[in-house]
Amino acid sequence: MPTNIVTEYDTIAAISTPPGIGAISIVRLSGDEATQIANKIFKGKDLTKVPTHTMNYGHIIDPENGEIVDEVMVTVMRAPRTYTCEDIVEINTHGGIVVTNRVLELLLTNGARAAEPGEFTKRAFLNGRIDLTQAESIEDLIDAKSDRARKVAIDQLGGSLRREVRQLRDDIMDVMGKVEVNIDYPEYDEDQITLDLMKKTSIEVKKRIAKLLATAQDGAVLRDGLATALVGRPNVGKSSLLNQLLHQDKAIVTDVAGTTRDVLEEYVNVNGIPLKLIDTAGIRDTKDKVEKIGVERSRKAIVQADLVLLLIDASEPLTDEDRELIKATDDKDRIVILNKIDLPQKTTVADLSKLVDPDEILPISVLNNDGVDALKKRISDMFAQGIENSQNNLMITSVRQTALFKQASHSLDNVIASVDAGMPIDLVQIDFTNCWNELGEITGDSSPDEMVNELFSRFCLGK
Repeated sequence: MPTNIVTEYDTIAAISTPPGIGAISIVRLSGDEATQIANKIFKGKDLTKVPTHTMNYGHIIDPENGEIVDEVMVTVMRAPRTYTCEDIVEINTHGGIVVTNRVLELLLTNGARAAEPGEFTKRAFLNGRIDLTQAESIEDLIDAKSDRARKVAIDQLGGSLRREVRQLRDDIMDVMGKVEVNIDYPEYDEDQITLDLMKKTSIEVKKRIAKLLATAQDGAVLRDGLATALVGRPNVGKSSLLNQLLHQDKAIVTDVAGTTRDVLEEYVNVNGIPLKLIDTAGIRDTKDKVEKIGVERSRKAIVQADLVLLLIDASEPLTDEDRELIKATDDKDRIVILNKIDLPQKTTVADLSKLVDPDEILPISVLNNDGVDALKKRISDMFAQGIENSQNNLMITSVRQTALFKQASHSLDNVIASVDAGMPIDLVQIDFTNCWNELGEITGDSSPDEMVNELFSRFCLGK
């Protein structure tokens, strides 16, 4: 990772608060000319002379005609003790789309450039303040869908994963140094001794990588949520269950079959597990073109789901559509929910047990909120795996990290196989070096520019 302060960048500006009406909005500047540019449109103290890390009252004006645009508080923070390690100015305006955009427009016409998505954080990385795992943790913190996800993100922002990866790289580098000595001065070492050391280190590092990879599934759940599809034929209570879990009426509920015609997605926290609830259209044969599209999307949602909540109507006999859905979800993690147990039952747990494992069945009444808490506990028991109660915040939370750890582990497999096959030490070293570089890509110590640019392009503007 770069350690020298980058000085050649121009000054960038962006709105750092969400669009819309609120109490305040923040327009952020970063770069060598941040205070000078802000000073051009600020009426109050001379921002170029105020102490660092101070907030200053005044007005934003249009330099061309002296018109007052807004009453503001301006924070000046000088390098290197800032988020980007550059001079930063943050203008706190009254919240509102028009006034905030006007302030940004004045900054852009007076010397600043519009920031690209994630460019502030990218400069923090390029200037050596954070590594790529910490940059990703910032995105995780913003997107956190549970308190547990927040804790993991905060811990990684503090550098927990970075320290672990760098320790792995240091252990590999120690051996690589011995290999270089062996190659340059073979009379002072024995090849087999160094090869045995490479194999031993590879086995040890591979075990530590495997331990990290074991956290990837939990990390993915914390980051993205558990894709949970509510499926069933029309009018079995899918939308009612969605509303019950969300504690609000997000989905339209009527006794008219086919009301839900598209896939509706909402997030909910269930005992520390973030669920991405997908309320699907009732699956049935239909000639309605719009409803038919919804049914096809529902079938696709089943395939992509991590968990299926299959609802069966207890007040009606099992239908061919019910049986088809049971068969279609046989290979999925699922809970078969026997809903409407408050009504006279025409389908019982015993009836369902002939088609599915009895342990999968959960009788509930969404209308009376009977059994919904048991459903939450069932989901938590299936997927929590200690996520919420574990004290270990060291988790792999991105697909990028997972892929690179797997590549590094594969390179170590090649090292071990090459040593066992009696390959020359200089050839074995190639895979050993590949592992070191692949681990470096995780932190950004050896990352190609294209990958860095792609990663930060996913960030929001102003961050």
